[in-house]
This record gives sequence, C-alpha cells and structure tokens, in this order.
Amino acid sequence: MQKKIVVFGATGNLGNRITRELIQRGAAVQAVVRTSTDPEKVKALEQMGATVQEVDLDSVDAIAKASTEAHCVVSALAGLGDVIIELQKRILDGAVQAGVKRFIPSDFCTDYTDLVPGENRNFDLRREFRQYLDRMPIQASSVFNGAFADILQYNTPVLNLKEKSIGYWGDKADWKLDFTTMDDTAAFTAEVALDVETPRNLQIASFQVSPTLLWHEVKQLTNQEFRIQQLSSLDDFAQFIKKQRAQYPAGENELYAKWQQGQYMYSMFTTHHTQLANERYPNLRWTTSLDFLRSFVR
Repeated sequence: MQKKIVVFGATGNLGNRITRELIQRGAAVQAVVRTSTDPEKVKALEQMGATVQEVDLDSVDAIAKASTEAHCVVSALAGLGDVIIELQKRILDGAVQAGVKRFIPSDFCTDYTDLVPGENRNFDLRREFRQYLDRMPIQASSVFNGAFADILQYNTPVLNLKEKSIGYWGDKADWKLDFTTMDDTAAFTAEVALDVETPRNLQIASFQVSPTLLWHEVKQLTNQEFRIQQLSSLDDFAQFIKKQRAQYPAGENELYAKWQQGQYMYSMFTTHHTQLANERYPNLRWTTSLDFLRSFVR
C-alpha cells in the first residue's frame, strides 16, 4: 500500500525536489498549496505525479482535512515568523488533529541546537517553533543539512571566483564546513518521510570541506592558486554583524538581509556536524566537493 506523504511548500525549490524524490520512491504525494498559488506551478506538480490540494492555510480544520491518513507531513516552507512559527504551528496542529504520526519541520540548515540563541535570527525562529513542536504528541525529525552547497557559486567570502580568493574567520583555515546539495537534501528527506521511525535530529552533509581543502581542490580544477586569507577574528566578525544589523532595521522584515547572511557565515565557523547520518540509507549517493566544484569552477 502506498504511503501518503503531505508536503507543504512543494512549489518552492527544495519542496519541489522533495516531492519529486518521494514520487520516485512510490509515495502518494499530496502537495498542499495556498488557494492563490500560480496555476502553472500547480500544473507542474500534477505533471510530476503529485495530487495538489488548494487549502486555506489560515484554517487548522482545513489543514487537518488535507492531512487525513498521512504517514508523514513534511514542511519545506521558507519565511520569517509568520511562516516558520505561526503557519507551521497551524500545520502541526492540523497534523495532530488528523492523527498523523510523523512530522518533518522546515529546519534544513545547520544544526542550531548547540548554538547560542540570538546569534542567528532565522535559527531563533526555528528554535521557537521547535519548542512548540516538542510538546506535541507527534514524532518529529529535523533534517540538518548545514549550508546548501549552492552558496559556493555566489562569490561569498568563503569562495569568490571573481576575486580568486578563499576566506575564513578566526583560526579556522582547517575547520570543516558542512555543505549539502539540494538534490541530496531532498533525497534524504524523502527517505526520512517514508521511514517508520527516525531520530529527532539527523545531521547530513554531501561533503565537509575546510577553506584549506577548498583551496587545494580549486587549484586542482583551475591550475590557479587562489588567495587564502583570514578575514578577521570571530569576535570582530560578530561585532560587525551586530553593528550592521543595528544600522539596517528594515532587514528585520527581510529573509536574507545582509546581516542575516553574515550570521549564517558566522554559524558555519562556530559549529559543524559531528554525527552524520549519511549512512542511514545505503541506497543514497552523496555528491563530493570535487564533483560539485567541477560543475561551475573553470
């Protein structure tokens, strides 16, 4: 019998990939979307093989009806407090009301459980929802994938192809950074959703690569020696982020304000995954750092 998996956020980049991976594994996927969703996005999900249901996401009863008989509810939503806290609470309440046994929240980031509250606004939102989630009668599992590997393509201080530089903070030249591709994250999440019982926290990484190793791999691919440099101490970086945030209050209403991007970089150099669950599903094949870099480094 097919397992019914309900996905919220299926029209988004990650949610769409999770939906695809679930369908490939034989799941009966129900993608729950807002009543105002673009018809083209709905059509794309239906062509993929998902059943799409338009739901009033302000109504717990409507969410519960959509979640009836689901094996697992997956949230792949992105947003600020109105989404990560308030909307996810309604989705969770609806899942519990419908008697759903399992729930995957929209964490999909660095494992923030050991980080200091206040250091990362977006993590703090997830932390607040987590406290609510852990009081509910449902089995929850968070997938912590570190940073999405895509950011390595965006000329951030960690890898800047335009300036041919690799940067790090503190004395962290050999610190392993956690990166996972969206496809690898989606495949792992699909396995978790279809599983019968899973741990509360699941750390994964397609690859863990230090700035030093990044330098060597870029040299291998380009035959060029990029400049590798310490950007500042971690304390100075933290103070810079606080100042940047104070000077740009409008960023409180932006999902990826400049200072929030800085907070994420800071977290990457203050914690990393030490208990990878990569081997939990032997059928998965993880992308290597060299293969990922090869796709865009010239």
